[in-house]
Amino acid sequence: MSASTHRQPKAHKLPKLFVLDTNVVLHDAGCVENFEENDLAVPISVLEELDRFKKGNEDRNFQAREFLRRIDELTGDILAEEGVSLGKGLGSIRVVLGSEFDERLRRSFQEDTIDHRILNTALTLHERYPERMVVLLSKDTNLRMKAKSLGLIAQDYTADKVASVENLYKGKRTLEDVPEDMIAAFYKDGGGLVPHADLPIVENPQPHENFILRNGSMSVLATYRPEEKAFARIRKHSAYGIWPRNAEQSFALEALLDDEIRLVTLAGRAGTGKTLLALAAALERRKHYRQILLARPVVPLSNKDLGYLPGDIDAKLDPYMQPLYDNLSVIRNEVGDDDQAAQKIQQMRENEKLLITPLAYIRGRTLQRIFFIVDEAQNLTPHEVKTIITRAGEGTKIVLTGDIFQIDHPYLDSRSNGISYLISRMVGQKLYSHVTLEKGERSELAELASVLL
Repeated sequence: MSASTHRQPKAHKLPKLFVLDTNVVLHDAGCVENFEENDLAVPISVLEELDRFKKGNEDRNFQAREFLRRIDELTGDILAEEGVSLGKGLGSIRVVLGSEFDERLRRSFQEDTIDHRILNTALTLHERYPERMVVLLSKDTNLRMKAKSLGLIAQDYTADKVASVENLYKGKRTLEDVPEDMIAAFYKDGGGLVPHADLPIVENPQPHENFILRNGSMSVLATYRPEEKAFARIRKHSAYGIWPRNAEQSFALEALLDDEIRLVTLAGRAGTGKTLLALAAALERRKHYRQILLARPVVPLSNKDLGYLPGDIDAKLDPYMQPLYDNLSVIRNEVGDDDQAAQKIQQMRENEKLLITPLAYIRGRTLQRIFFIVDEAQNLTPHEVKTIITRAGEGTKIVLTGDIFQIDHPYLDSRSNGISYLISRMVGQKLYSHVTLEKGERSELAELASVLL
């Protein structure tokens, strides 16, 4: 079972009984296949809430419809106490009807809400089956705390969480005291590929992993090319007027400009240049792609719906898209507003060769020969990231940028967000490259604030 296991009394030898919260289903409709021999209970309140989510084109709407479809396809009495089998090697699933509120719940929480009804179902099952471990499974931290205050076991759904953020692949390594002849080999005859056999000091390099190789004042930036099983020196070059300011940005730009690398992730805090480099590289390689799409998920403030904001849909979305326009302005300023390159940007926007849009508006589009940049990808679920990437057609390059420690989504964290999940799963793939950018380049003040505040 993917959820972490709490200490349990020795008497609990039967399969566990997991009570599902709505947010678990909206996060992963296929969660029912991840509980091994354990059984699942779905409060009727969850089905009631899913009914409100089934209409729409957002990922949570698709998840709601998929889960309801799976439940509908099961044969047997879904309301029976023994439930309906989920398949060979799996437990059963049942829908639990509502019951009288537990007195402890009534005393503690006077308001009648969906969350409290789900909590009441878990309490009822806990009382009814003392011989079993009953676990409330929710991605809502507050609901889990409420459950624990009433003596229930409550856990987060962790099937798609990475094991450790600290050990997450960074896409770069620094090696000191590299023999001088090994570094010199990268500059010999103008520089070329250095076979891995000639650089044994580098252990187990991953495809497109980047290296800073040093020996005193001598150094070289290199990346590992899996097809040739060799290292290539990274030369500093610009993209549409934007020059890398440090080694990490040089690594990122190398991957972004390489059309053979079809998937790139850039992680790092604000000010490290993730989005700016991605957009500059897209503009530099524009002739190789039919369109440049720059999108970001819309996560409304305080989890409110966009409807409460004034104005039409464009006015509502402008605040969320503004950081993308700001990056475009930086590039225009670098090349000069009167420069032909700046005018080309305006022309591309007018004929929609360069399109900045909310991510939800991309759904249903065919991604053929697209340079597709997804900004703030840490606010996507693993399933949403999978949906985006599986839509990639021939000739499409996808770049996801984000800060895994700056998440606005109420049910995601540094271990469960889509970009962390993607990094952990894609390491070692020849079409993939990742770089974690750690050095801020906005200003000395911005860097100081980012570190200290």
